[in-house]
Amino acid sequence: MSSLNFLRDMLDAWTGTVAGTIVATMERLVAPRVVRLVETGTGAFALEASKPENAPKEIAFGDGKFVGTNLAQIVRGSRVEIVLQPTRFLLRPLELPARAADFLEGIVRAQIDRLTPWSATEAVFGCSPPVAHGSDSITTEVAAAPRRLAMGYVEALSAFHPSAIAIVTEAAEGRRIKVFEQKSRGAVDPVRLSRTLQAVLAFAAVAAVTGSVAASYLADSLSTQQSELERQITRRRAALRGSDGDERSPLARLERRKYETAASVIVLESLSRLLPDHTYVTELHVAGNRIQIGGITRDAPSLIPLIEQSRHFTRATFYAPTTRSATDPGERFHIEAQVEPRNAP
Repeated sequence: MSSLNFLRDMLDAWTGTVAGTIVATMERLVAPRVVRLVETGTGAFALEASKPENAPKEIAFGDGKFVGTNLAQIVRGSRVEIVLQPTRFLLRPLELPARAADFLEGIVRAQIDRLTPWSATEAVFGCSPPVAHGSDSITTEVAAAPRRLAMGYVEALSAFHPSAIAIVTEAAEGRRIKVFEQKSRGAVDPVRLSRTLQAVLAFAAVAAVTGSVAASYLADSLSTQQSELERQITRRRAALRGSDGDERSPLARLERRKYETAASVIVLESLSRLLPDHTYVTELHVAGNRIQIGGITRDAPSLIPLIEQSRHFTRATFYAPTTRSATDPGERFHIEAQVEPRNAP
C-alpha cells in the first residue's frame, strides 16, 4: 500500500510540474493586454491601458461597481491590475534567515494570524521581494487587508470577463506587492490540466496493455495457422510425390493412365495407313479403348481383316448394317474395334 501511495505521489508531482510548465509557456506565448486601475487620493481610479482616445482617464467606484463608463470593451480578455493605496493595507516588516527566501510565501501564510488581526482565510496578503541584510538574514514587507475589500473590486470587474484580476499595492521604495489574483474560468487551470494529464496517461497505459494482449493473442493465432498450413503443404507435396513403390500415388496413376490409354494421334495415324485409297472415313469416335468409324468404301467386308491385321486394333466388327445408296460412290459402313495402347517407348 505504501508503494502505491509513493507512486501516486510521484505521478501527482510529475503531472503538476508538467501542467505548471505548460501553463507558464502558454502565458508567455499568449500574454494578455494589461489594464491598470490605479486608485487616486480622491477614491477614483486612473485608467492605464492602450485604450481608445475617447476613453475616460478616471473612473469612479461606488455602490460596489465602477460607474461613469463602459469598461466591457476595455477590460474584456485583458489582465486587470487594481492598484490600491497603501493606507488600505496593514504593512508589517518581517525579518527571516537567508535560507528562508525560497519558502517565503509559505512562511508568511503560516504567520499571517500573528502579524495581522485576520486569519489566512479572512485576509488577502502578500509580501515584497526579500532584501538581503548581510549573509545571514533577509527582510520583507508584508501587506494584508480584509478579503471583503478585495472581493468588492473583483466582483465589480468579473462581469466584464477579464482574463485575470490582480490586486496590488505599493510598498516603500515603489515596490509593488501582489495580495490577490484570480483567473477567469476560461484560463488554463494547472490543477485541472494535471488531472487531465493523469487521465490521458491512464488511458494510454490501458491502451498499451490491451494492445499488448491483443498482439500476443494474434501472434499465437497466426503462428497456429501458419503451422497448420505448413503441415497441409507438406502432406500435399508428399501426396504429389508419392511414396517409393506406391502405385496409388497421383503421379503413378497418371503415368499408368498415360500408357493404358490409346493416344488419339496414334489411332488416326494407324487408320490412315490401314485403310485403302478408295475408303473415306466420315465419322470417328474414340471412347476409352474403343473406336467407331463410319464412311464409304468399294468393299466393306475387306476392311475387317485389314483392321485386325494391325497391332493397334483387335476385335473389329460391324456395329450397323452396310448399305448402298444410288447417290453414293460405294458402300456405307460402320465398324467398331478395340484399341490396343502402344504408347510405350
